[in-house]
Amino acid sequence: MYTMGNQQLAALDNVSLTILKDEAVAITGPSGSGKSTMMHIMGLLDKPTDGIYKLNEEPVSHLSANEKALIRNLAIGFVFQSFFLLPKLTALDNVLLPLMYAPPISKDKQIAMATECLDKVGLKKFMHNKANNLSGGQKQRVAIARALVTNPKIILADEPTGALDTKTGKDILKLLLDLNKDHQCTIITITHDLDVAAAFPKQIHIQDGKIDSIRGGQS
Repeated sequence: MYTMGNQQLAALDNVSLTILKDEAVAITGPSGSGKSTMMHIMGLLDKPTDGIYKLNEEPVSHLSANEKALIRNLAIGFVFQSFFLLPKLTALDNVLLPLMYAPPISKDKQIAMATECLDKVGLKKFMHNKANNLSGGQKQRVAIARALVTNPKIILADEPTGALDTKTGKDILKLLLDLNKDHQCTIITITHDLDVAAAFPKQIHIQDGKIDSIRGGQS
């Protein structure tokens, strides 16, 4: 719920939804439909005004800000349209950033984990390149590697192909779906692109804060 002038408007209205472990899901809808609000709630960035959100079958609304931050860092990986890399850091250093807030491990282990994630996304040979010297597709691969480095069970991707050309976007989309298949990672993508959504086994369409349709998914 948010306030606009003298009115209170519901970004999401009476939404009931279950996403199962290891699913690959695309959430679609026009601008202002509520899909980004849904992702923010799933990622513990926003708290619903009413109702219950359960993560791994456990309610999370009562958790403190620090507890939510710990879950976000360890259990959820985020990928954004704008990459949000630090431009003067190398690809490796950008991927290492989430480990600064994880339980302490040796620097050698951190580097090994980050290198492995860059290898998974096909960027190991660019690991020492600064982010501002990488292409858009390479930057998004670094962002995906950064999301993977804490071995999260869920990746939330907000318009992950939106800033990329068609071919590069398809490559990134394939990479996300391969991660879902090969590494048993739940992938939830927010997109306005129906071609992107069509590649996902489960598609949820939101209209005016309500779930308009659900297609596919596990039985």
